[in-house]
Amino acid sequence: MESFGEKPEADRHVVIAGGGPVGLWLAAELRLGGIPATVVEQRTEIDQRSKALTVHPRTLEVLASRGAHGPFLAEGLTIPFGHFAMLDDRLDLRELDTPYPYTLFLPQARTEELLQEHALGLGATILRGHRVTGFTESGGSVTVQVTGPDGAYEIEGAHLVGCDGTGSTVRATAGIDFPGTPSTVLGWLGDVFLDNPPRTGFSSFTDRGGVMVAPLPGGRFRIVGVSPDSLTTEWPGDLTLDELRRRTATVAGDDFGMRDPSWLSRFGNATRLAAAYRRGRVLLAGDAAHQHFPTGGVGMNVGIQDAHNLGWKLAATLNGRAGEDLLDSYHAERHPVGAQLVEHSRAQTALMTAFTPEGLDLRSLFSGMLATQPAFNRALAERLTALAVHYPSADPAAHALTGTRVPDLALTGPDKSLFALLRPGAHLLLDLTPDGALGHDRTAPGLTAHTGTLDRPPAAWSELRAVLIRPDGHVAWAGTERDAAALSAAAEAAVAKAVPRTRDQR
Repeated sequence: MESFGEKPEADRHVVIAGGGPVGLWLAAELRLGGIPATVVEQRTEIDQRSKALTVHPRTLEVLASRGAHGPFLAEGLTIPFGHFAMLDDRLDLRELDTPYPYTLFLPQARTEELLQEHALGLGATILRGHRVTGFTESGGSVTVQVTGPDGAYEIEGAHLVGCDGTGSTVRATAGIDFPGTPSTVLGWLGDVFLDNPPRTGFSSFTDRGGVMVAPLPGGRFRIVGVSPDSLTTEWPGDLTLDELRRRTATVAGDDFGMRDPSWLSRFGNATRLAAAYRRGRVLLAGDAAHQHFPTGGVGMNVGIQDAHNLGWKLAATLNGRAGEDLLDSYHAERHPVGAQLVEHSRAQTALMTAFTPEGLDLRSLFSGMLATQPAFNRALAERLTALAVHYPSADPAAHALTGTRVPDLALTGPDKSLFALLRPGAHLLLDLTPDGALGHDRTAPGLTAHTGTLDRPPAAWSELRAVLIRPDGHVAWAGTERDAAALSAAAEAAVAKAVPRTRDQR
């Protein structure tokens, strides 16, 4: 891989369109890598109508790998089960190989507040009440057009990242196709007070429709549902409280005394995936890259994981430690994850709208498999929570662990958490030999090193003598050589490939 010299400060600036969870996490990751980041967000305040309520295990691992997980765990409600398509039987998360074998119930508004604090603490600039309206790209920069309270102006940056939702201005201006299928289902949602709330975790699905009820902070409840007449391409008008009462009572037999709504909404199942996550100096993440029916609460989580993959790659490129091929790997790695998201969202939508006798039998069969086939239950849970994401290696000789997510393995010595070692946001070289056979300290810009041994490693890790871990917590290289010289040479080659030195470091 070619090495690149130091670049002027103006050429290292990244502009982020959209200040939701995805844009905020990307800004924080860029600042961790020393890259100036400006978030342009049209909302003047965080929207209190939380679309997302669920933080998944892999997202909690992402937060923990930066030391940002504490406030989330302190405030969120842990739920050791997850729903798949409103089936009666749930996904069992308790046996997942993670410190966080549960979903965390936390409204998106609070998630955004915590992520904003994290980004600001790292020095990100957040412009609220400003909106990206377009851009032009020329040579080594992109000029972003912005409208703010005082009128129109421009920001120049090295890259522009569209985290601006399904109607992304950045994606449209870049001319990136957004192919998929139009909406054919309209779900309904209401945040209300209930005088007679049902039991915690209530859900019901019959040939009359499906409904779920979840408690919200402040005594409110969220009611979400679909019904046979939801299968439509016609817009029936805005949802009203009377309609929500009627629909809920039809499905559940009771409207639970709902009153005083703070949010009533309909949502469709339009499903699209950006044809490219990168075009020149423009990149996409989150809903700007993928749109789907909100099944299982995965959308925000996949978006944050997009940003986690992209942030260190942009930082390495702009810091002169990588070339364009690293940025190209963002699409290569995350586009297939988006395709899987589209696939399982459509599959759940089919099950959630299966109101015919045949459809109800299909739901019963599938639900029974979740209840009686633990291996199937776990495999599906690992996929939906993103714990199974694996970035395949182009090297056929690479160790089988290459590209897999690193669990928070226990280490002997004072640094006992592998996730804690990832907090600098750099590549991590682990010397796992009993005698520290890799020898001298290899710490350098973009790289940290640690010598230790694993405490009760899983079988797949027991043979490893050294591991190079990417900043996003995936294995870049794993070595099993028993000969110290051969192991050291292999580690040197892996580091040189993943973290090449800039010319001024030579």
